Amino acid sequence: MRPPRALMLFAAGFGTRMGPLTADRPKPLIPVAGRPLIDHALDIAEAAGVAPIVVNLHYRGEQLADHLFGRDLRLSWEREEILETGGGLKQALPLLGDGPVLTLNTDAVWTGANPLSELISRWSDDMDGLLLLLPVEQATGHAPKPDFTLADDGRIQHPPVAGRPGYVYLGAQILRTEQLLEISERSFSIWLLWRGMVEAGRLFGMVHDGGWCDVGHPDGIVDAEALLAASGHV
Repeated sequence: MRPPRALMLFAAGFGTRMGPLTADRPKPLIPVAGRPLIDHALDIAEAAGVAPIVVNLHYRGEQLADHLFGRDLRLSWEREEILETGGGLKQALPLLGDGPVLTLNTDAVWTGANPLSELISRWSDDMDGLLLLLPVEQATGHAPKPDFTLADDGRIQHPPVAGRPGYVYLGAQILRTEQLLEISERSFSIWLLWRGMVEAGRLFGMVHDGGWCDVGHPDGIVDAEALLAASGHV
């Protein structure tokens, strides 16, 4: 099977944790190190050579569409209601094409290896999903609580298993999407898809070779710019 190449960029959220910073703009347009967050994500996508790239839009979506105008992207509008990560991905499937897809959140910055290239290099046919992770103590800007643990063979364990190292999901993954079509809800979290994959033993994790910072709240901007500066990215 050819490696996954289609990418979904999640950009529809309200960004409520950003407070007044998102009162007049969508979170992906908040600048970090002088550039909008979504441009940092698009740099990653371009360097990984992925296509097609689909961006979902809802909150102040016209601003984001104007910013993206003229780029080789496909837009998935969620005009009536926000569909969350799972519902947004399901709606975008006709634009993404057949086969496994990559997804990337647009509210973080990265250093080190290209996260999409890392995932593509590790993907195999025995997986339904592959999530990019960091040890909880290395995840800048994230609450000190793990999302998952990993079995010795790399399978995701949820809930986290006591006594094993904890990991944080970084907002980058590859997923088979067939099971999305079996979910009847219109708006739902990607966690609903993950649960079935965990139960089947087909959701895996890998550790990112580099740094990452969540930019989900105003303090995250300062942390993200410090991370980029320390790595020579600015």
